[in-house]
Amino acid sequence: MADDLSLDKGGAPHQTAKGDADGMTTAQGAPVANDQSWLRAGARGPALLEDHIAREKIFHFDHERIPERVVHARGYGAHGTFELAEDLSEHTRARVLTEVGKKVPVFVRFSTVAGNQGSPDLARDVRGFAVKFYTDEGNWDIVGNNIPVFFIQDAMKFPDLIHAAKPAPDRGFPQAQTAHDNFWDFVTLSPESMNMIMWIMSDRTIPRSFRFMEGFGVHTFRLVNAEGKSSFVKFHWKPKQGLQSVVWNEALKVNGADPDFHRRDLWAAIDAGDYPQWDLGVQIFDEAFAENFEFDVLDATKIIPEEQIPVRIVGTMTLDENVDNFFAETEQVAFCTQNIVPGIDQSNDPLLQGRNFSYLDTQLKRLGGPNFTHIPVNAPKCPVRHFQQDGHMAMHNPKGRVNYEPNSWGEGTGEEAGPRENPERGFDSYPEQVEGPKLRARPESFADHYSQARQFYISQTPTEQAHMGSALTFELSKVGRPEIRARMVGHLRNIDDGLAQTVADGLGMAELPGKLKAAKEPIADLPESPALSIIRNGPGNFKGRKLGIYIAEGGDAPTVAALQKAAKDAGAMCEIIAPHVSGAKLSDGKMVEADEKIDGAPSVVYDAVAIVMGEESGRERARDKPSQDFVSDAFAHAKFIAYTDAAMPIFAAIGLDERLDDGCMKLSGAGDASGFIETCGKLRFWEREAVKQD
Repeated sequence: MADDLSLDKGGAPHQTAKGDADGMTTAQGAPVANDQSWLRAGARGPALLEDHIAREKIFHFDHERIPERVVHARGYGAHGTFELAEDLSEHTRARVLTEVGKKVPVFVRFSTVAGNQGSPDLARDVRGFAVKFYTDEGNWDIVGNNIPVFFIQDAMKFPDLIHAAKPAPDRGFPQAQTAHDNFWDFVTLSPESMNMIMWIMSDRTIPRSFRFMEGFGVHTFRLVNAEGKSSFVKFHWKPKQGLQSVVWNEALKVNGADPDFHRRDLWAAIDAGDYPQWDLGVQIFDEAFAENFEFDVLDATKIIPEEQIPVRIVGTMTLDENVDNFFAETEQVAFCTQNIVPGIDQSNDPLLQGRNFSYLDTQLKRLGGPNFTHIPVNAPKCPVRHFQQDGHMAMHNPKGRVNYEPNSWGEGTGEEAGPRENPERGFDSYPEQVEGPKLRARPESFADHYSQARQFYISQTPTEQAHMGSALTFELSKVGRPEIRARMVGHLRNIDDGLAQTVADGLGMAELPGKLKAAKEPIADLPESPALSIIRNGPGNFKGRKLGIYIAEGGDAPTVAALQKAAKDAGAMCEIIAPHVSGAKLSDGKMVEADEKIDGAPSVVYDAVAIVMGEESGRERARDKPSQDFVSDAFAHAKFIAYTDAAMPIFAAIGLDERLDDGCMKLSGAGDASGFIETCGKLRFWEREAVKQD
């Protein structure tokens, strides 16, 4: 390498140029000594606004895209309400967390991170999960993701991360993918990314639906009560629908069949009155816990396992209204991590501190000026009074003569004095003691990059671990430079040697690369955390899922009707698929209209499938490729399949007639329908994958 790579005490990489000609500079030409960390007051102190190098870098990054968001460009939103169930006044004076039973309006935007507006919904990617609460004390935004950790520890590196993940600037591809040299080059040179790598290589990044994924505030925040006492808090969203993801081959085919799969799913559920819900949970802890925790609570690449601090459910969010206009609401909504209300405060998390600067700057560029809060979706639903005026697209300005304070207008002058500060109700920052030298560095408490990555991996079921190994192998197989592949496997050896060997074998490496030197020796005996597994946290029922019933001429009418009823009784959606969109005539001689034609409704868009047809139709459909794919994909993706005898020729045509397992259920009549739907509550017959791997 032309440069020397080293790590500081906090494990941050430094790639030092040899010679003045290679030196990095600012846009003004000034040499840069440290491009890794924001200037702060003490290693664990707050970020300083005077850092012109970091501010210039973030400023330029914020203005790279016109008009779509630089990240989270592809999003989908909905309106709803949040209702508090437990009073947290012991910890906070925020009304939204202390007034039990009050319903607060919310707007939620789900999104992918790396792709542009036209990218597919089921790319392997982190999902944004941003919630705007319209409280009586102003807007409060939890700008989170469906993963509780992040790639980087310091906002200074955010432009580099996204540049590495986005299409390469010379060729403009790949789109909405991380399976390329630039991304893996960056993360393998940034050991702090290793915990996040385990998460994104898991099925968490290919969710079945927005409705079936968790949300996290990612950062540690503060709660401050009426007496000024502070606690730390992490925010969680737990889906009442349970967790569920797809498998990779399925994701690829869903993107081809319906690139709007997640959008359509959320719209359809709300439109049908099947309103998705999430419980808001909090992990609240004090300074003593923070000081004794194995990791630094200000490090955004770490979680606090639920087994150490249980998630306390305090309220429920319900999404019950689709938007009236996608652009006006979903596209123009502006989230800012700085949007907090009295009783909620920031922490010195260096990634959060940088986000607080970046988001406001982003909205200025993307929405055209400082008055983006005048757009209805961004406007608070409480009284707004201040002296801010004018600017691009101002919809309203302060009335009267006075536009400044302090002022002496008011009583006896005939003029309105305008708003005044309110020390009792107003926002007041927690008076945390801050001291230390101004420096660019990561604290040593940020230096462990592998322990929680290992904890996440060992907390997965064998099925999920196999998926992670396959994902890593696939992604790295798209990397052209062998040294990058070897470097990643060297990182994996600090996480799990078995996983490293699986990936090395999958890549055809002649020998296992050496273990990379860790900035801090990993903790090898962290216990499993079952809360980190998707499969272990499924719903246990079929509610909110979708059954696809493939019918053809002569199919048993009572069986079709029973399947529809059983699905409805379970709270599931149901669609009829047929060889023709006009439908099919069943055994009772009646025509049943189809929702979809077979070649436009592959099994990948359903959670379980049933095939009901007459004998002649079964023989005819066995020669039909879309019918064969419908069954073979459902089987390959470990889905539950119900079938009548007449459908067996299709199974025989694809060689499955001798491989039917307990996930394939024969329908002898209408009486078998309810039992099939009950079994579908397991969502997948994962035992089938284990058989395939043997």
